[in-house]
Amino acid sequence: MEKKDNLKHIAIIMDGNGRWARKRGLPRVIGHREGVESVRAIVKTAREIGLKYLTLYTFSTENWKRPADEVQTLMNMLEEMLVKETPELHKNRVRINAIGRLDGLYPNARRALDEALRLTRENDQLVLTLCLNYGGQGEIVDAVKKILLEDRKNPINLDELNEEKFFQYLYDPELPPPDLLIRTGAEKRERISNFLLYQIAYTEIYFTKTLWPDFRKKEFLKAIEDFKNRERLFGGV
Repeated sequence: MEKKDNLKHIAIIMDGNGRWARKRGLPRVIGHREGVESVRAIVKTAREIGLKYLTLYTFSTENWKRPADEVQTLMNMLEEMLVKETPELHKNRVRINAIGRLDGLYPNARRALDEALRLTRENDQLVLTLCLNYGGQGEIVDAVKKILLEDRKNPINLDELNEEKFFQYLYDPELPPPDLLIRTGAEKRERISNFLLYQIAYTEIYFTKTLWPDFRKKEFLKAIEDFKNRERLFGGV
């Protein structure tokens, strides 16, 4: 059993921007922009409580199915957010990280991301991982491809390929599995949505009906307090 307060890594499925806007009769883009404010608040709180890893489901592989103008808006907002927020994050020693099929991002967003990764790569207070053009099934498929390519160059002993070894072929093998996964906007949506499928085998999951634009410090700390009241047995007794 693990100590209840041993919380190092929180991952969040940020759901509800569109519904937040629709309830107010506003364009979806306003919901997305308000969601950026929640990102800012949660990152700040994560730093304040000494969290080591925060991972955000920022843009999934399924998000490409949205209308082209909304996808363009999301890519523009990603670029804008990275350009605007990176200097302050760097000042506060936050390291920006990213996982996913990053080559598929729009060029403007990819350039801003590369610059943010470069500038903050030595920071050590909080690792902020953005999951971009990301899908959990795709990550597993890409890991298998890496194994096959490596095996062609230097045959792999299959008897040595276990769960821990496979983890080394994921997008970022240095990113530990989340202790807690939060999904906002979870009314009738209590699902994982193809997020970190390999990594969350023993992750505690917290669902809240609160839509992402309304998810700020108070709600974040509420989820953490719920986590602290759980016992993590990892299959034991």
